[in-house]
Amino acid sequence: MSNLTIFTEFVLMDISSSRELQVVQGLLFLAIYLGALTGNLVTITVIVTDPHLHSQMYFFIGNLSLIDLCCISITVPKFIVNNLVDSKLISLPACAAQIFLFMFFGSTELAFLVVMSYDRYVAICHPLHYGLTITPHVCTQAAGFSWASGLVYSSIHTGNMFRLPFTGSNVIHQYFCDVPQILRISSSDVRFSEFIILAISVGLGLLCSALLFMSYSNIFSMVLKMHSVEARNKALSTCTPQLAVLLIFTISGFIAALGPIADKASLSNLLIGMSYTMVPPVINPLIYSLRNREINIAVRRMFHRYSEFPNKAFFR
Repeated sequence: MSNLTIFTEFVLMDISSSRELQVVQGLLFLAIYLGALTGNLVTITVIVTDPHLHSQMYFFIGNLSLIDLCCISITVPKFIVNNLVDSKLISLPACAAQIFLFMFFGSTELAFLVVMSYDRYVAICHPLHYGLTITPHVCTQAAGFSWASGLVYSSIHTGNMFRLPFTGSNVIHQYFCDVPQILRISSSDVRFSEFIILAISVGLGLLCSALLFMSYSNIFSMVLKMHSVEARNKALSTCTPQLAVLLIFTISGFIAALGPIADKASLSNLLIGMSYTMVPPVINPLIYSLRNREINIAVRRMFHRYSEFPNKAFFR
């Protein structure tokens, strides 16, 4: 044991050794991050401040935007700073915090997606019972359960992965502290117990995915039976992009969890990581919010209200 080195910091993935490409990469990620930040902040602000949007559906959308905002803020800013200052190091506590927070918000988002799919199922397939089924009390309970389940899930994973010191390697072939990469460099005892936890997690993930696809299949079946072409097109334009983002999120997550663990830095490994850490926070505001007619009207109303305020203050 005296010959072992206990690591207190990790080396994150380095795709390019060129300083210019590192800066370009950092600026590109910064642009993506600012776009996601703006979209989700506008969505949250509009839903909170506009009384017309204080309904069950927008309550869930507001929670989803908050989760996306937090999720992308956990990993991307650190990567941007590392590229701009030419550093690839992350401390052990910061790595543990990344793992805990990312798994917390990621599992909470999956739970909210299941709840939102059921909300849309009731709204489209049983519209007359929507007010009785999806009550504000039920929404609060569903949201509380989603946040609590994410907290418990991430606590179990993080506590298990960091219960023993890292002595074999400190190189992570991903742009953030990813679970498969942490398992690759962890001790055999941690890997064994984590594989059991991951097996249970995959089972729960498959169950959630099955519930999601059952809801959307029933929704599409009902939509195709609609006689109104306008109502059919509206429902399809809402549900199809949601299903596409859901597929990207779940498939890339399963590939990262069940696929072979990369033993070297590669562009494909970076793209897989980006697909489930950056794509949903960027696209979700476009799908759930900015394409929504009521939110568009509320955004215009908000900007009109704030644009009039300086003029009133000036003439006063």
